[in-house]
Amino acid sequence: MRDHQGMAASAPTFFFGAMSPYSWLAAERIEQLLPRARWQVVLAGAVFKANDRTSWGLTADRDAGIADCEARAAGHGKGPIRWPDPWPTSDLLVARAMCFAEGRGMLERFALSAMRLSFIDGRDLGELDAVLESARRTGLDPEQVRDALADPEIKAALRRNTDEALALGVWGVPTVIVDGELFWGDDRLQEAADAAARQGA
Repeated sequence: MRDHQGMAASAPTFFFGAMSPYSWLAAERIEQLLPRARWQVVLAGAVFKANDRTSWGLTADRDAGIADCEARAAGHGKGPIRWPDPWPTSDLLVARAMCFAEGRGMLERFALSAMRLSFIDGRDLGELDAVLESARRTGLDPEQVRDALADPEIKAALRRNTDEALALGVWGVPTVIVDGELFWGDDRLQEAADAAARQGA
């Protein structure tokens, strides 16, 4: 597609984290709303740390956030949410696994499988067994995924993804960037889609 100057419009970028229920809700709808979006997994914990923030799941806003997620899931015809126990935990292993899946052209499929395993089946993605189960469900070789988790190139890819997000101003997930404009939150996904439509992205 082209923008108003005749230049090719860049595809929107969808930054997400596997441990984020709002990322899951956005991921379930983004193919319909922003089919050209490029998915990019980040290490949510590193994004929080860089911005001197913490997950709302570890604050006094936890109950309100859980209620909001459950209401949104019901409104989108998803769920009911079955929360992992504990939640949130580390997203390091699953984020690395997603970088491996991306190299196999299976990022979107693996990401949805992992987040559904977490928020529909209630599995803790901080645990290796849950990450490998996501691989099995997606058609990836669990042993290859296990090996990839310690691969320096995979680790570096995740760092690059996260550093790119931070350099662009991402301070939480999910965030969609359309022509340099940031739309943070599942509740702004439609706004991002509207902006992309206006700009031919």
